[in-house]
Amino acid sequence: MDHSSPPARHGLFVGRTIGPRRLGWIVGAGILLAAAVLAVTLRPDRLARVAAGLAAHSLCSAVFVQGIEPSAADREMVRPLLGFAWRLIDDRIDRERRSVTASFAGVLSARADFTAGYGCRLDYSSNEPPPPPLAPGAATPVDGFAPPHLVEATDPAIGEALDRLFTQRPGEPIKDVKAVVVVSNGRVIAERYAPGFDIHTPVLSWSVAKSLTNAILGVLVRQGRLAIDQPVHAPEWRTPGDPRGAITIEQMLRMESGLDAGETGSGLDPVSRMEFSQSDMAGFAAQHPLKAPPGSTWEYTSANTLILDRLLGQTVGGGAMGMRTFARRELFDPLHMTDVTMEFDGNGIFVGSSFAFASARDFARFGALYANDGLAPDGSRILPEGWVAWSHRSTHGAPYGAGFWTNDGESRYAQWRIAHGFPKDGFFASGIQGQRIYIVPSKHLVIARFGYSQGPDFGLEDDVFLIAAAIRSTDGGNG
Repeated sequence: MDHSSPPARHGLFVGRTIGPRRLGWIVGAGILLAAAVLAVTLRPDRLARVAAGLAAHSLCSAVFVQGIEPSAADREMVRPLLGFAWRLIDDRIDRERRSVTASFAGVLSARADFTAGYGCRLDYSSNEPPPPPLAPGAATPVDGFAPPHLVEATDPAIGEALDRLFTQRPGEPIKDVKAVVVVSNGRVIAERYAPGFDIHTPVLSWSVAKSLTNAILGVLVRQGRLAIDQPVHAPEWRTPGDPRGAITIEQMLRMESGLDAGETGSGLDPVSRMEFSQSDMAGFAAQHPLKAPPGSTWEYTSANTLILDRLLGQTVGGGAMGMRTFARRELFDPLHMTDVTMEFDGNGIFVGSSFAFASARDFARFGALYANDGLAPDGSRILPEGWVAWSHRSTHGAPYGAGFWTNDGESRYAQWRIAHGFPKDGFFASGIQGQRIYIVPSKHLVIARFGYSQGPDFGLEDDVFLIAAAIRSTDGGNG
């Protein structure tokens, strides 16, 4: 800076020269001011709470629901989600209390507690008391779906596709596949598991849980207790003239509510805050305003699912225990799904956007419900007639239906999958890190695939290769 030149005219400093010491003070003050503005805008305390909450909840579920080694869960699942923030996380597992506490930089902490049958939830002073623990479910029946032992692939093409899916090739994103089950015509024809996982190990759903929300809604629609075209009637939207009052159940499930509650996974977005720093998740989600008229646009956000899950819970009644009993009686037991854990928020609402656990076989049994047009193995109807077709019909041309991703519509992603052997009538439940249930009704095919894969495609290309190989195999090699 040339101090012989006229002084810069910046506010209070007009007409005054600035010496080096004063300049240093001003620069330092400016940095502090910028940091303060940044702190107010970005709220790093929110990021810290989300990071601590994610670590505590995820490790609690891994240890006490899945029964897997905590260091492996931390390395393979938690760290990739936290990014740089994992370096600031310290966690402590209390096996006697069955809880996990995680602290962020020693400043903010979160604790998640386990209840048998209900998994883990973050501890908040406003939480309702936890429901009484559930006794373990009945043993998985030995039926036509699968024997009590591992089913090895007998077709070399399927075996080769499984090899490719599980093999980590140099230079490619981490796949870390944990469990794959291939089902044709209602029976398991091949499966494979990573070390530490087997036919009974519960795997994390992430957004596969949205498809469970679809099924629970379907049961209530079949029973005549709800209709997809009725308004959601969230209590936050009941002020006369509130445009959110027009949002329907279908618009919520199809991600066309228009709510300004984006999901980016940044840790600062509304969904991250909802799931990892809020006791009343649905109430938090419902506070967001509209940014588009309901039904006019498609935008994926788990906020929609939580608001809908609250309505489902209110319809069923009985809080967490009522929903868990209803889901077991109406859905899990008829499908012979015995290794299922549903997790709930502090208000007893099923977190049907993200938090359900089941063995890969049980998730495959769930997929078979949709491959069989909503019928249970005994032929009884669980979902309304036509529900499956409605569920995988494209929304606004997006590769998304109603709780499922779909090959329907004109999306370039759907077109790529079809071109590579995943048929047009195919659709799938999907969660981040490569949790997926692929369903092809025309081929009576279901593939459950779960892992801790990383982007950009989370192992999708190898999954489609397996789908195509399974179809060729079950079609007798004729494609």
